[in-house]
Amino acid sequence: MRPARACVKTIGDIPNKSHPAGRHPHVVPTTSPGFTGPGSGDGRGVRDRFAAVLKAFADGRFFGASHGAAPAAVLGLPGWARTHRDFDAAFEGLDAIAVDLPGFGASPEPGEAWGAADYAVALLPLLDEMARPAVVVGHSFGGRVAVNLAARYPGRVGALVLTGVPLLRRPGAPSAKPPLIYLAGRILHRRKLLGDKTMEALRQRYGSSDYRAATGVMRQVLVRVVNETYEEQLGAVTCPTELVWGADDAEVPVGVAEAAGRMLAASTLTVVPGTGHLLPLTSPVELRSAVERNLRSRL
Repeated sequence: MRPARACVKTIGDIPNKSHPAGRHPHVVPTTSPGFTGPGSGDGRGVRDRFAAVLKAFADGRFFGASHGAAPAAVLGLPGWARTHRDFDAAFEGLDAIAVDLPGFGASPEPGEAWGAADYAVALLPLLDEMARPAVVVGHSFGGRVAVNLAARYPGRVGALVLTGVPLLRRPGAPSAKPPLIYLAGRILHRRKLLGDKTMEALRQRYGSSDYRAATGVMRQVLVRVVNETYEEQLGAVTCPTELVWGADDAEVPVGVAEAAGRMLAASTLTVVPGTGHLLPLTSPVELRSAVERNLRSRL
């Protein structure tokens, strides 16, 4: 494994002064003036304000929105069961594309149970429509896809900006092994000794909220991706990676970002106080600042 070069910053602890050449300032407000999001209303105000027309990309494989001028230099990949709208405020003023990943929003489901690497392959035609190499922004599940994209196709990704991405097992997290009653029910169902209706009742009782909400092939996708980890892919990423994390992210704690940063060739971790898992919605200014830093570094 290559020695990682990591820099950890916490917003609020950084002095507001000029930085030497080659250093990226991380001085940003911890709240976004005028922004309405989870925790302060329903978020419809800002989403309506930044709403963009739904657009097809890559011959209809993806649907989403474009911001600014073409060709776009930034690609946004949202989290599980989220849509491109999560990036509306963060991508204001950028030349960017945000898409619904297949199976969510307006984008059609995959034909089989994809893993994160399959989603990455599917994005290649979309990257052909963008400026090269792109800055790829990934939130949660979208970040899993982004890391695979950068690891497998380094010439296509100039930088990564990741937030709330479950890249590794949480340190000290309890086993995700299903209860014995559910495992027994699954075995009986496979042997045709338990009916579909009873098996679905077990899934609804013992499955996670995401699992209960998913249907058809997307339930199979979920089972596949939640069992993936990305140590190998993190070690293969060569582009600069900026990790922008909510200090209060209970779903993917900061410790996961710290561990992932140690595996990356060049990473910076910025921790945003008072922010949870949905950072693109609650702290869009911080996310946009990270993107802008990486765009400037390529000039």
